[in-house]
Amino acid sequence: MTTAAPERAPEGPPAKKGFTFPSALTILALVTVAVWALAFLIPPGEYERNANGAPLQGTYHRVDSGQSFVDRLNDLFLAPVNGLYGIQDVKTGTVGPELAGELYGSAGVFLFVLAIGAFITVVFATGALDRGIARLAHRLRDRGALLIAGVMLVFALLGTVEGFAEETLGFYGLIVPLMLALGYDRMVATGTIILGAGIGVLCSTVNPFATGVASSAADISLGDGIALRAVMWVVLTTVTIAYVVHYAGRVRKNPARSISGFLPGDRDHTTAETTDPPELTGLHRTVLILVTLVFTFMIFSVVPWSSALTGDADAIPYGFELGWSFPELAALFLVAAVLVGVVARFGEQRLSATIIQGAADFISPALVIVLARGVTVIMNNSQVTDTVLHAVEGVVQGTSSGFFAISVFLVNLPLAFLIPSSSGHATLAMPILAPLADFAGVSRAVVVTAWQSASGWMNLWVPTTAVTIGGVALAKVGYDKYLRFVWPLLAILAVLICGFLAAGAALT
Repeated sequence: MTTAAPERAPEGPPAKKGFTFPSALTILALVTVAVWALAFLIPPGEYERNANGAPLQGTYHRVDSGQSFVDRLNDLFLAPVNGLYGIQDVKTGTVGPELAGELYGSAGVFLFVLAIGAFITVVFATGALDRGIARLAHRLRDRGALLIAGVMLVFALLGTVEGFAEETLGFYGLIVPLMLALGYDRMVATGTIILGAGIGVLCSTVNPFATGVASSAADISLGDGIALRAVMWVVLTTVTIAYVVHYAGRVRKNPARSISGFLPGDRDHTTAETTDPPELTGLHRTVLILVTLVFTFMIFSVVPWSSALTGDADAIPYGFELGWSFPELAALFLVAAVLVGVVARFGEQRLSATIIQGAADFISPALVIVLARGVTVIMNNSQVTDTVLHAVEGVVQGTSSGFFAISVFLVNLPLAFLIPSSSGHATLAMPILAPLADFAGVSRAVVVTAWQSASGWMNLWVPTTAVTIGGVALAKVGYDKYLRFVWPLLAILAVLICGFLAAGAALT
């Protein structure tokens, strides 16, 4: 049985005069300046901290940041640099490019994105992905919804188990062309990736980087509250998949209803027609096998298997665990790019040129990630984050159990914007919020769930999150258009989350 090709939409949106929504880089630059200016109005302060660096309740006090206007101006000037390779001083906590301590910037993610660009470009240059995607799309031309649901379910499972989020940046080069070939738009691919992984992280069950860190800071077991989080994962994942599938079906039926529109060439190779695409050659099959192995190995290498399988955030890693992060993944994709080029017999000059071109094509999303990290450096150096945390502490005290749980969710929303890192957010907030649950008669596990829900909900859309802003840049979807697409789902998820938190608080 065959289906008719969907109606073709115009190649791109008509030219418009007047205001045009700024690019992701411009948005991040404006956010950087806004946060820098806001830091002048928020008094600096800090908590005393224990040996693990967690703030101690009741110890907040105002401090003199010691920053002159020139120092603050220097932080603004160096924000992109610090966002790339800023180093955090162990004693003072200040971040700067010439300090000694731990890396605070996003150099690892930056290089990872460039390496992904090199790898994907080399693979596409072989023609294997084009032809493989065409044949897969032709086979699934009547089952596109199943494909979307399957990819989102896998990402959601990885997200809830091990915080699979930034790693999804490597899948845009595969998913976007596939969705276009199936007759969808770029927004379908964007939603499939960002929302699939994001809803999993939002409903983290045993994710050691979010739930594990927060549970440890709250002095409870990782398994506490897992039943509530598991039910949330099932319900919220189902709702999110249904939302994306519904939009995808609407766009495929009537491309004119696409929110993102279509770029020139997006609808030139839709393979819903009846003509069979060319067969795969031996080289194509070999390259596709290599691509599959590389991405499978990437997933295997980053999963903390002992923590995920035992539910113990401090479990001793199994012998086969690699524990890789972005430096190793960047090296993996650079080596894989060279390997594919050698298999395809590109020759030294063509392979070198293709790798350089691939990295160049991905420089924009890589810079977006750097700017997003630079915002957090300004907040850190001006010492206003603890002041915001202290204000949150005052808001959630003295409330009823149900309202308390919802309040923890609400007050963590701005914190999630200021601290996109889930582990950093948990380390700062949970030692303050968790003891407050005792006075409200609420399980600390509910506080952990409320915190991670706020962090996960915000990270589905805020421009300071590398996963979101980098994802829309990789998919070549306007950030304003993504917000139009996602806001109804955000409202639905917020209502469901509040309902689950109130019920969880009532049952404790």
